[in-house]
Amino acid sequence: MPKITPEQVRVPADVSAEARSAYVENYLKATRNTGRLMLFACDQKIEHLNGDFFGEGINIADAKPEHLFEIGSKGVCGVLAGQRGLVAAYANDYPEINYLVKMNSKTNLIKTSQDDPYSPQLTSFEAVLELVNNGVNVVGIGYTIYLGSEYESQMLAEAAELIAQAHAAGLLVVLWIYPRGKAVTDEKDAHLIAGAAGAALCLGADFVKVNPPKGDDAASSAEKLLEASSAAGRCGLVCAGGSTVEADVFLKQLWEQIHIGGAHGNATGRNIHQRSLDEAVRLTKAISAITLADYSVEDALAVFEGKADFSL
Repeated sequence: MPKITPEQVRVPADVSAEARSAYVENYLKATRNTGRLMLFACDQKIEHLNGDFFGEGINIADAKPEHLFEIGSKGVCGVLAGQRGLVAAYANDYPEINYLVKMNSKTNLIKTSQDDPYSPQLTSFEAVLELVNNGVNVVGIGYTIYLGSEYESQMLAEAAELIAQAHAAGLLVVLWIYPRGKAVTDEKDAHLIAGAAGAALCLGADFVKVNPPKGDDAASSAEKLLEASSAAGRCGLVCAGGSTVEADVFLKQLWEQIHIGGAHGNATGRNIHQRSLDEAVRLTKAISAITLADYSVEDALAVFEGKADFSL
């Protein structure tokens, strides 16, 4: 995977002239000088409460929040995404990590059958700038939108305003966009996911995280993803990692999402942090080998198995 130069970074027109150099620097940091994003998603402590961090099949190391930062420090990641308080609690001890502050969140206790999902903004943009001013290596912000929810207008408006503020300050924005609510009959419909990707572009996001579409006899999930990656235009599309699966299965899915589906990276959480520190670190390297260096599945699997090393 060839490295990109600062001159090759496409800067959106809403980035202020004073912030252009900061935007380019943050973009290169987040993508590890490749233009692709390896996002380590650590926002589930609110989203899924403790269900993703303690229980059957989850390594006991994941019970402690610092496990996330140990992985981010020892592994190979583009950004570690988490809520402002989580980042603030540990960032001084792990200053080398690139952070993305998740601006909104909700728990999974209230089901869609009870009420359509709404993830309210929890953090002001000024509070994020305070982290930056205090020396925390924040390169961007993130926000979740549930398209199809009766509350989508609030989330769209909040996201649009945050994107304008972030770009004015030279920060990147990643949108999590999931069609969800009583109006949505199939969250994994490829056409609907493509619509979500296009919405992210129109809001001005730099990257959009979507669930991979559901494959069928006519086309695989990766083949169906092409519609969404095309609809995203200059907004880089990355796929959510989902629940933990065997490493070889996950790495094959990732390779296909990038090389068949046109994705610009990955956004992985549980598949990484539910493992022991050593295994999780090796998996970040294997994932990054595919995402950031165009390794084959076989060569990336050798990295995960400890038969080869990977660094940038």
